[in-house]
Amino acid sequence: MVGFLERLHSPERPVLVFDGATGTSLQQMELTAVDFGGSALEGCNEILVRTRPDVVRAVHKQFLDAGCDVIETNTFGSTSLVLAEYDLENEAFELNRQAALIAREMADQYTTDQHPRYVAGSMGPTTKLPSLGHVSFDVMKACFTEQALGLLAGNVDLFIIETCQDVLQIKAALTGVEEAFSQTGERRPLMVSVTMETTGTMLVGSDIAAVVAILEPFPIDILGLNCATGPEQMKEHMRYLSSCSPFVVSCIPNAGLPENIGGVAHYRLTPIEMKMALHHFIEDLGIQVIGGCCGTTPAHISALVEVARELKPALREVRQPHQYLERPLLKAESAAASLYGTTSYEQENSFLIIGERLNASGSKKVRDLLNEENWDGLIGVARSQVKENAHILDVNVDYVGRNGEADMHELVSRLVTNVNLPLMLDSTEWQKMEAGLKVAGGKCLLNSTNYEDGNERFFKVLELARTYGAGVVIGTIDEEGMARSAERKFAIAQRAYRDALEFGIPAREIFYDPLALPISTGIEEDRRNGCETIAAIKRIRDDLPGTHVVLGVSNISFGLSAASRIVLNSIFLHDCCSAGMDAAIVSPAKILPLSKISEEHQQVCRDLINDKRRFENGLCVYDPLTTLTSLFEGVSAKEARASGPSLADLPVEERLKQHIIDGERIGLEQALADGLQNYKPLEIVNTFLLDGMKVVGELFGSGQMQLPFVLQSAETMKSAVAFLEPHMEKVIGADGKLESSAKAKLLIATVKGDVHDIGKNLVDIILTNNGYEVINLGIKQSVESIIEAQKMHGADCIAMSGLLVKSTAFMKDNLDAFNQADIDVPVILGGAA
Repeated sequence: MVGFLERLHSPERPVLVFDGATGTSLQQMELTAVDFGGSALEGCNEILVRTRPDVVRAVHKQFLDAGCDVIETNTFGSTSLVLAEYDLENEAFELNRQAALIAREMADQYTTDQHPRYVAGSMGPTTKLPSLGHVSFDVMKACFTEQALGLLAGNVDLFIIETCQDVLQIKAALTGVEEAFSQTGERRPLMVSVTMETTGTMLVGSDIAAVVAILEPFPIDILGLNCATGPEQMKEHMRYLSSCSPFVVSCIPNAGLPENIGGVAHYRLTPIEMKMALHHFIEDLGIQVIGGCCGTTPAHISALVEVARELKPALREVRQPHQYLERPLLKAESAAASLYGTTSYEQENSFLIIGERLNASGSKKVRDLLNEENWDGLIGVARSQVKENAHILDVNVDYVGRNGEADMHELVSRLVTNVNLPLMLDSTEWQKMEAGLKVAGGKCLLNSTNYEDGNERFFKVLELARTYGAGVVIGTIDEEGMARSAERKFAIAQRAYRDALEFGIPAREIFYDPLALPISTGIEEDRRNGCETIAAIKRIRDDLPGTHVVLGVSNISFGLSAASRIVLNSIFLHDCCSAGMDAAIVSPAKILPLSKISEEHQQVCRDLINDKRRFENGLCVYDPLTTLTSLFEGVSAKEARASGPSLADLPVEERLKQHIIDGERIGLEQALADGLQNYKPLEIVNTFLLDGMKVVGELFGSGQMQLPFVLQSAETMKSAVAFLEPHMEKVIGADGKLESSAKAKLLIATVKGDVHDIGKNLVDIILTNNGYEVINLGIKQSVESIIEAQKMHGADCIAMSGLLVKSTAFMKDNLDAFNQADIDVPVILGGAA
């Protein structure tokens, strides 16, 4: 018989049809407690393979008669975790084996050369959510290993890990199945089917982009959706999977949304309606695997078989089975992910900011909180970095005298549900990294590995990255120690590049740390640490394609005064970014935009970084280290951050503009109050404040201001407008009421995947104060939410906003969706991109 993957990837590119709802079918048979083997087992469908195998065969038969290509084993709840509720936990292996044998027998009866039939080993989500601490990763993995071994013993053709509600559960299932493959020496295709609730996310909150980013590293063959909703509610998710998933895509919906009638779930979607809905998914989105979940009958499956024979799926580029190790990314972005969403490695007009403050090695405050086991306090430190616009959190619990594995487990298990940022697990010991990986449902970075002790630890961390689906930081250290010259740094990076790629870690998941060593000691061998690091960055980015470079920037200034450190770190950061560095472990609160550093200070710092000492007759007549120390003698860090003329000395017009440029909220309300003495509120907004934002935009575009500072300016602008809003004149009609009904109604939203809303909110305020009615949906709005709101409110215009370049792609897709929904009102698009 032609193998499942061979059939799926054959030149004719067939649409393969899975069977329908097992539970619905069994309910219709009106089984009694006797059929289950007693009242204590009633409701345990999985036991029927032993007590009523004829019933299970009948369910398979009706779907095979309907023409499906794949039947699923009656093992949705056959892990010991679930079976324990019926005191059947010791029967898990045998119940899975028996279920697989029954399905195998039925599939073989119906198989012909022209129409092979396949058996999918069904692995449900259990009743536990590991991300919420219901069960440990190791226990869940062991349960799935046992289930997979039973299904392999019954000779299934593939595995389907389905109705997944927690990405950490998926990881446990995948690693459990891989363990079964390792024990038996056999391998089967892998299919993962997640459940997206009507909220638009998985039950634990993961959006579809996070699902793709988290699962992309794993050797699975098919990724899709099943259960929870009908096909209509799956449209947006299917569009995303079609364009961004590297896997074959599946869609196995319910027969519509369930309705509770008399305490029983009813599904109203007819076979013809389901056929028409999936017609679009196949023909336009290239979906290649379809089937039915709750409420679907043989009639539904028969209708899907008809559409599968009628249509050719749209062409999609997908990863082939032999490409597991190569892992071509296709259209998906290279990203880390929290439990809830993704963070791209490639930041637009910025570097990837890795917050450095949650680090026991470098922070006394964190060490004290760890010693007190003050987990809430540590979460507070993490949240402060979110407010500083960090993209990823570095998590380091290395502290002598404490159990680092337990600390990492406790801290990470809290971070994943309390902070919406991906994590970088930072330790010198791989065991601590793994402790974090077992509770982190997202896609992490591992910091770090190197060749200091030879190959053993280097490859152990790579193994963790491959097993748990993580990126990895590689330091330029080998058996001879830390590399100082650019040549040695690059040689180590090149060695690691070859080893990592051969091991199965793709280039895009490699972050090199070429080591920012101090240039502040005055020791001769340290003088060139800065320029050698910058040269190494450029060489790595030029000659090791697809990789990234990360630095702990503040190491460069170790030992200097706080004020001089801020300035030197900022210049070094800028010059490293110019050389190609695209990530940094840094506190955004401790760096400055180039525009706030004087030309003199910039020059002295660059002279120090590039060792531009001047000598005459063998004596040093200019040492930038000495000069920098003198320039900042007696200067506080606060004074260094506030370099330039005092805001209080400027005319009010310039003061207002400068508050926006600097992102400075201290003294802002007084400046606004002073401005109101001579100017109307809208004049202040449209002239002085927006002039400041214009300068911010120019600095951003020229690379002199990084995104964190742009966002600080945006927050300051938001505060200014909020202060002015009560003073703005409302447009009042002849009846003395706000003239909202006399003008248009606007629906505004920041598009999916974008959290930036300053421009949208300014539009809201100004239009509202000029007599328009504005329905402001907020940030990260899906196209379904916008369409639903438009149907509800009947707005005269829709306005979509976004800061990021990728937001324009969502806007384009949204316009297509508006057309399909017969929305014909004008649309306004806005945003920095």
